Amino acid sequence: MLKIRRMAGALVAVVVGIALVVLALLLLLAGRPIVPDRLAAAAVVVQAPGSRSPAEAFPPTVPWSAARTEELRRELTALPGVEAAIADRSFYVQALVDGRPPAVAGQRQDTSEGHGWSSARLGGLSLVAGAEPRGPGEVVVDRALGFRPGDPVTLLTATGPVRYTVTGLVDAPGYLVADEVAAELAPGVRAIGLVLGADADPSAVAAAARGIVGTGGRVLSGDERGALEPRDDARARWIGMQALTGVATLAGFVTVFVVASTFAFTVAQRRRELGLLRAVGATPRQVRRMVYGEALLVGVVGAVLGIVVGAAAAPIVARILVGGGFEPATYEVRYGPLPFLVALALGPMVALLGAWSAARRAARVRPLEALREAAVEQRSMGRTRWVVGGLLLALGTVLAIGTATADDAQDGATLALYSAMALITGMVALAPAAVRPIVRLLRLPFRRGGGAIGLLVREGATTAARRTASTAAPVLLTVAFAVLVAGMVRTSTAAYAAGRAAGVDAGHVLVPDRTPGMSDAAVAAVPGAAMLPSTVFAAENGSGPGLRAWSVLGVDTAAFARADRGARVVAGSLGDLGGGDTAVVTESVRRGVGDAYPVVFADGERVSLRVVAVVADRSVRADLLLSRETVRRHDPSALTSAIYLPGGGDAVPGAPAGTGARVIDVATWAAEADSSEDRLVWLFTLMLIGVSAGYGAIAVANTLLMAAQGRGADLRVMRLAGATRRQVAGYVAAESALVVLIGAVLGGVVAFGALVSIRAGLSQQVGAAVELVVPWSVVGGVVGLCLLLALLAGVLPTRRMLRERAIRMPS
Repeated sequence: MLKIRRMAGALVAVVVGIALVVLALLLLLAGRPIVPDRLAAAAVVVQAPGSRSPAEAFPPTVPWSAARTEELRRELTALPGVEAAIADRSFYVQALVDGRPPAVAGQRQDTSEGHGWSSARLGGLSLVAGAEPRGPGEVVVDRALGFRPGDPVTLLTATGPVRYTVTGLVDAPGYLVADEVAAELAPGVRAIGLVLGADADPSAVAAAARGIVGTGGRVLSGDERGALEPRDDARARWIGMQALTGVATLAGFVTVFVVASTFAFTVAQRRRELGLLRAVGATPRQVRRMVYGEALLVGVVGAVLGIVVGAAAAPIVARILVGGGFEPATYEVRYGPLPFLVALALGPMVALLGAWSAARRAARVRPLEALREAAVEQRSMGRTRWVVGGLLLALGTVLAIGTATADDAQDGATLALYSAMALITGMVALAPAAVRPIVRLLRLPFRRGGGAIGLLVREGATTAARRTASTAAPVLLTVAFAVLVAGMVRTSTAAYAAGRAAGVDAGHVLVPDRTPGMSDAAVAAVPGAAMLPSTVFAAENGSGPGLRAWSVLGVDTAAFARADRGARVVAGSLGDLGGGDTAVVTESVRRGVGDAYPVVFADGERVSLRVVAVVADRSVRADLLLSRETVRRHDPSALTSAIYLPGGGDAVPGAPAGTGARVIDVATWAAEADSSEDRLVWLFTLMLIGVSAGYGAIAVANTLLMAAQGRGADLRVMRLAGATRRQVAGYVAAESALVVLIGAVLGGVVAFGALVSIRAGLSQQVGAAVELVVPWSVVGGVVGLCLLLALLAGVLPTRRMLRERAIRMPS
């Protein structure tokens, strides 16, 4: 029974760890792209060719021009088995309800997209009321918006509000207009869907379509059509995968950590038992085999139970991920054998790995240990432990600095996770050396307030420094990880907001209001200030086949040349920018003044631009500058992201009513600029903290329960020496509180040291002073949880043991 109690903590740790791994694997496998609903009825889809973009994880496809689209459509329609080849055109549009776009949770991309009526056939859509749109000014909308056929509706487009009449309703988000209207609003096409006859073979049709398209596109069928999912969904799915990978990695690390600490503590408590085994003839190999056998049993049982728990929790967590924005609405869990096979192998492996160090220590127990009555440690720290601990702390510090200088937020989060692992492991290795100094710092309050109890607590902790450090290790893990990760995220968020605000010479900012961007009507109040972003595609010198996506800003050429926009001119003159065939490029484009530069615009048209100036990289917020008229002509759906407004108070122009825009101050804009991604990262952080805190709770309770069960003889001596039950319980409570305090101090040292390094790196990165944000609520919550669990795990078993021995110990 005692052995089962000793292994209970390790078993729970393995169960939770394997459950998290199974859960993460099931969710990761479910994270494959899904065919968008609006293209589900097209058995074969021809997608425009892809592009390359070092700064974009999901680069856009290169659109076909209207002429090329019509040519492909005719050829594809003629294929055997094809009933129709439909060009799917997408453009920005939103309905205005009471002067504003309706609020949509998560601002889904399909709620602000319009398509031609023929695209309804690609998704199998049919009218639930009314009739199809037949000309300009007519639209079919989602029934959920509350309109009825015949109602007038104001639609916000890239140029501004336009009056339409609702002719019909469907049960799907988005807007459907006449095909000729869609061709004007979205001349470039990125997908052509093929509707097949009942007897057609999709594989044969796809093969024939590839012969027509060649290298000018991709032919997708079956599950391959998942590549057509919206880029917003793809990015949300990718962020979710990063979060799940981090949780699985942390689960494996902390499981090994908890199992190792459990077995190490168990071996320390069983030294006399192990010494007795050695005295009766057991060899070191047999002792190791015994410990490994116990670990293997824990691993197998824990793996089976973990599989059951993880599989049952997967659908519930999937719904939470969708609600939190980590996954798109199409996310669905699918069960397969791979996660379960991995878990069955991983459970025993993790348990054996955690017990490795404890087994080696158990094999070194000498037969004379059976005769020892005192548990005085001969040496708390060895040379190897010093070296390993120091190296891990150095590695963790380097990784902590790397989190601040990483170019990508997710890369920074990954480095932060590895940094936390290295720093925590290093501090755990060096913890025995820190026990005595910390206890000495606390000596005065313990001596004054505790009397004999304080003396016993202090001397017991310093005499058995390794045991004290092992008991405090779970607290160290929980506090250090929670404070480090939460502080890193909060400090980084504040730093990037400060950097954005410092780089803007304005008092207020005009920003979108429930829209993905602002229309021309919204920015008309600030003539010359609005920059219209878009994307062009062009070859990159010496970078292989295919076109690269380049970011473009359409500017008011006269106003831009007059104003000081911070553009550092390397060659040429900004004053020469004008007309539809001139461009200003950055140095990374690698084009000189006077060079011809052919590009493909968003409408699929290829135009040769003439370079009139070269500016330094990062001195403008794009790769190319063109005239605003040129960008609008080739990209009818382009939207302005923000406009900086000088001055303040009454001098600030208000946002035009009914245009989907609002005016906010710079500080608010800087905080909201990446609010969606910041929210996802913070949710990711809370998931990691929840995992680490949950494991910490298990480890704290398990370690102190084992400690209390092994202290029966000590407590009996205290009672025989005259201590009352209350004094004994107070001694255990004080010892538990001291352990939590030691763990919290060591964890805080690890976390705050790393946070200082992160702040220094962030200050250099954003070019502004960065304030260290300490998550005091997280610190208080985690330390309070550990203290509560420690007191319960220490005092409750003690009170039970005292009641059981009441007859043998006089009052």
